[in-house]
Formats: sequence, C-alpha cells, structure tokens
Amino acid sequence: MSVDSPAWPPLPVPPDGAPNILIAMLDDVGFADFGCFGAEIQTPTIDRLAGNGLRFTGFHTTAMCSTTRASLLTGRNHHSVGMGCLANFDSGYPGYRGKISSDAATIAELLRPTGYRNYYVGKWHVTPLTQSGPTGPFDGWPLGRGFDRFYGFLDAETDQYSPELVRDNSQVQAPGDYSTGYHLTEDLIDNTIEYLQAHHAAIPDIPWLAMLMPGACHAPHQAPRELIDKYVSVFARGWDQTRADRLARQIELGIVPPGTELPERNDAVQPWDAHSADEQRLFTRLAAAYAAMLEHFDQHLARLVNWLEASGQLDNTLIMVLSDNGASQEGGPQGFVNAMGPYNGQAERMSDKIARIDDIGGPDTHSNFPWGWAMASNTPLRRYKQNTHGGGIRDPLVLHWPALVSRGLKDPGGLRHQFCHVQDLVPTVLEMVGIPVPDSLEGTSFNSAIVDPNARTGKEIQHFEMFGHRGIWQRGYKAVAFHPPGTTFDDDTWELYHLDTDFNERHDLAAAEPDRLNELIALWWQEAEKYQVLPLDDAFAQRFAANAERFRAGRTRYTFWRGMGHIPSEVAPDLRSRSYEITAHVTINHNSDHGVLIAHGDATSGYSLFVRDRRLVHDMNIGGVHQTLVSETEIPVGECTLGFRMQRTAVADAFPQGKGSLLINGVPAGEMHTDRIFWLMISWSGLDIGFDRGTTVCDYDGSGTFIGPNRFTGDLTKVEVILGNDQNVDYNKAAVVWVARE
Repeated sequence: MSVDSPAWPPLPVPPDGAPNILIAMLDDVGFADFGCFGAEIQTPTIDRLAGNGLRFTGFHTTAMCSTTRASLLTGRNHHSVGMGCLANFDSGYPGYRGKISSDAATIAELLRPTGYRNYYVGKWHVTPLTQSGPTGPFDGWPLGRGFDRFYGFLDAETDQYSPELVRDNSQVQAPGDYSTGYHLTEDLIDNTIEYLQAHHAAIPDIPWLAMLMPGACHAPHQAPRELIDKYVSVFARGWDQTRADRLARQIELGIVPPGTELPERNDAVQPWDAHSADEQRLFTRLAAAYAAMLEHFDQHLARLVNWLEASGQLDNTLIMVLSDNGASQEGGPQGFVNAMGPYNGQAERMSDKIARIDDIGGPDTHSNFPWGWAMASNTPLRRYKQNTHGGGIRDPLVLHWPALVSRGLKDPGGLRHQFCHVQDLVPTVLEMVGIPVPDSLEGTSFNSAIVDPNARTGKEIQHFEMFGHRGIWQRGYKAVAFHPPGTTFDDDTWELYHLDTDFNERHDLAAAEPDRLNELIALWWQEAEKYQVLPLDDAFAQRFAANAERFRAGRTRYTFWRGMGHIPSEVAPDLRSRSYEITAHVTINHNSDHGVLIAHGDATSGYSLFVRDRRLVHDMNIGGVHQTLVSETEIPVGECTLGFRMQRTAVADAFPQGKGSLLINGVPAGEMHTDRIFWLMISWSGLDIGFDRGTTVCDYDGSGTFIGPNRFTGDLTKVEVILGNDQNVDYNKAAVVWVARE
C-alpha cells in the first residue's frame, strides 16, 4: 500500500466546556464531621466549597473502604465488579475477588478516550495486597486502570510519618520523616499540585481528572501536636454533649429535618459521665487527634483550591468532597494508643494508655478513638462503618462547580436531600461533562437534582451488604438487618424504616407493616442474586488468612539481597504464629561495624535483627512492648552468619508463645522465652534488608527517637528466612479481633 501524503490520526477532543474534575474522598469520616454538616471541627475549605456549591444529605456509600472505592471508580455495585468486601480477601466467588474485574471500566478509562488526563493520589486499596509487591502484577494498579500518574499507597492504611509509598509502578521512599516535619497529607497535596501544575503548563486546554484519596482520617490518627492540643478543650464536654450540640446545629443548618431526635447510644457505649476522670482525659485526647487529622487535611486542601483559583481553573473545576463510609468502630470501647499490641494479644491496660497520653498522634502510636466518639461522628445516625444502618453508609457529600450557575443553579450553598449512592457519581459526572453514559453502568445519575432541589432522579432501588449486614432501600423505605458475626443468617432480625419521615432510623415499622417488610426482604434476595452478592460470607478472618496462604502456596524459603526494601507486609515472609529462622551472611570488617540486617515494621510493631556494640541484637516490638535479646558473646571480625531462631512452643488463650535464640555462626548466643509472638499481623509497614527506613522498629542508638535508616556498615550479602510448618491461628479468636479493628 502506498501513501501519497503524510497523515496524522485526529486527537481525541473533549466535549465543549468539559470541566476539570477533582474528587477528594476522605477515609472513615462520619456524617457529622464537616463543619458544614454540624461539626465543631474546623473545616473552612470544605465549608467554603459547600457555601458556593451544594451539600447532599441523602448520599450513601457501601460501609467499607475498598468497596466504596470500587463503586466510585466504576459506577457499579461493588459486588458486581468483584469487590464484595476488602481487597485483602478473595473467597473464590465472583463477587469477592478483592480486585476490580477487568471488564468493569473505571472512570479514568471512560474519560481517557475523550482526551482527559487522569491522576490518582493517595489510597488505592482495590487490588489484592498479595499483588502489591515489586513484581505486581500491575494490571490492577492505577496505571493499569486508566490513570496516567499515581502517587500513594496500595493498602488499607499507612503510617502518616513513615508511609508505604508507590509512584506509578514502583515503591519509593517518603521524602522525609517525623523529625523533618513530614506528614503524608501534606505530601499527597504537594504531589497533586505538582501533577496539575505540569499538566497546566504542558496542555492547558485539555481537561484533567484528579482523584485525591488521603489516609485521613483512617487510623492511625496522626497529626501535628499543636492541632491536637487545640481540640482537647473542645471535646472535654464528652460525646453525649457533642452529639446533642451537633444535632442542634444540623437542624439549624437544615441537614436534618426539624424534630429529629438522637437515637439511644449504640450498643455497649456508656454515658460519658460513667467514665472516670482519667478515662475522660484519655478519650478526649484520642478524639482531639482525630479532629486534628481532619483539620490538617482541610488546611492542605486549601493550598490546592487556592492554586486552582490562582491559575484560573477553579471556575471550571468540578469538585466533590466526600467520605468512603461512616466513622469506624475499630477503636473498640476504650480506644487505642497503639492498636498493634491488642491485634497481637498484647493488652493495652488503661494505666498504660494514660501513661502515653501525650504521645497520642505521634510517630510511635497507632491511635484510634473509642466507640462513643465514632457514634458522635455519625450523629444522628445509628451504628458505624461496616454496618448497613445509617452510621455505616450515610456520608457527607459536597459538590462545587461555579459553572452550574450558568446551567440553572439558583441556590448556591443549598442542600439536596434526594437519595443517592456512590455508584451514582460516575454517571452523574459523565452527564455533567457531556459524555454518553454506558449501559453497563448500574448507577443512576442525579444530575437533574443538582439544578432542581425537587427533581426526582430516577433512583428506585439500592441494596447493601457487608460482612453479612444487609439492607435495601426502595422509594423512601429501607429494610436493614444487623448480622452478629458467626451466627446463622436466618436468625438475623430485619427492621423497617421510612427514611422520608424518619431520617435516622428510630421508628421500626416491622411489626406495623410486615407485608412491606417481607416484600423488601424478597427484593433484597433478588438484587443479591443479580449483583453477585451470594453466597453470603462473614468468615472474613478465615478469608484473610486463606488469601495469604494461597498466595504463598506453602512457600517456606526466602532469600533477600542487601539493599532490598519497601517489600509490603503481604508479600514479606509470614512469621505469624509459627517457628522460623533468619540467617544473615555478613563480613564484619571492623569492630565498629553496626546497623540493621533485616527489619520489618515500624515503631508501633515489628521486628529487627541488627548489630550494635559488637553484639547481635534482636528486638521483637509488639505494640510498643519491646522484647530485646542481646547476644552473650561478641561478633567476630571476618565472614560469619548472624541469625535468630524462633521456636513456637505453645498456645495460651489462643495466643502463641515461643522461645527465641540468637545465633552466631550457627552457635546459640542468647535465649529468651515469650508468651507473645506475632499473631494477627506483624505491621502495616514493610520489610527492609540492610537498613530500617522511616519510623524504625526500635531505638537503635538510645537517643529516644525512632529514626532510620541505620544502614549496616559491614558487608551484607544476603538474608535467608526459613519458615516452619507449624503455623496455627485460632481464626474464631481472630474474627473477634478483626471485628473490633474494622
């Protein structure tokens, strides 16, 4: 075939007036936590967007993080795209693969053919964690799902001072740590601005999509001390008064109808006055850390919004700010200063928490507030994240786009009360942009309600399911069932509410309208069959463990080479509740050689094998409780092997015990007995060879700080890890702990 003249294929052309799109989704932020939704927490940037935009009071999510992200990205029900619960689980059934199915297009993949450039910054958590290592596979990572750039983390959470970061398809080191003033929220906003500045400089006429997904306000609650101090006096009034104050403001703002009353406290939440003065002081500080984390995000969001304004882009940028689910119950009844201990059976006594009250929010804490404060965050709704009652699935949504005024919006700063769902955002955005909505989408656009506060959206039905908790909404009525884990689904009690007249599910109509309830229950089963919800499965702890076992496929030997790092926990050797042996092949050139051989974790939990003062040292840090073993003999100069052996010896109250031994050239050089070895998890932070980055497992130099990298100064060839075949976890006990944490 001959070509007579040069030709260039046409470039994709966005629709006329297509806006930039910024979607900022916070994590575990409750319905009442934005200032413009009734909170005393200062969120002036979000409030500014709401004041010139719209607030949606009938917005719903899926009760969990991975699942809401899957629906937000695809415009479909989360089970439909294989994300029945967390990305950590794969039960083998189509609705529960822990990964967005390849045939479900993401919003980035839908926008890309029209010319949009797509950027994702922050939490991903929609691909299996076993696929989060340096070899992928990368088809489920952001760049494999339509995004042009990615900077963030792949797991459910990460330490805000020592995060597990990925840029595009590679693990990278954070550009700072606690000692340098680093915080992940600021870093994420920096990178969002940098991506958009580069875009604006190179292709200013091409619209962009930016998805900003911070770690705030998922645990660990970590924020600048001065902000935490600021909120101590604010929350000293307790959760009962805070709920009452928030409800009063919500009624005044029109967020909830006049006459709305608070429900009874959630199960097992005590009156504030029933707690001692010390308990109140602790709980107040934990709430202050959460509030500080939210305000801290708002402060940095202001930098992004101000740059959009300075660059002339704000008027044509569609901004949405929302949360992925309600406030979390993972803090339990008394909260945590460092939850990593309790996750491994190391109890946090109240006296221990009080002793560390000033550390809350810092780099060696994994703090979370107690149920009472989560209840207040969800005011005036019942229950929490993970549940299908309002407290788990009804969330704040703010929408801002000044161009809407020219499209007929007559009430900037107004409210919209129509029922809508996170899967409805993609079709809504596509309609606003001017792109045809694919038939494959299951969400319903609520674009009509944006301009007209009284418009019907066409939304008729929405089902919910999470860990066996179930719910269904149809034309204003909602049926919902709370499912105690480990019980028979047939024993669940269904409740019935008319949300149009009962905003926060206080008046159960099940006895008065049994026919309507039965119709809704039958409809739920139809929707469950249609959207891959079945089979129902509440065995999440077993699925979590089975996922790891299937990935490792019985592997018992690992070899790591010097300089390897950023190996995610889900990919690192699984030392939990089993015997194992670590052997480092080194050459000691000088008596002064020192540093880390292998380290997995951070200051909140993990282990490290290292050399200090000519001795071999092993530190097993479980929730900040350090079990340190120092060799009885010195390490010789020259080639040698340095190791640590753990022998799992017994189980007490479902938790494993063991005997640890240090080894120099294979000869025992020190021994310890412990009633706690790693059980549910080692750490959210990954594994390093020859150094310990970020916030370190232990205080290597006795300075009282946990700062890396403490690189090994001798010659380190490799580190071998051999796992025993005696791993055994009581998954029923694990399930109880998992419920408390999630």
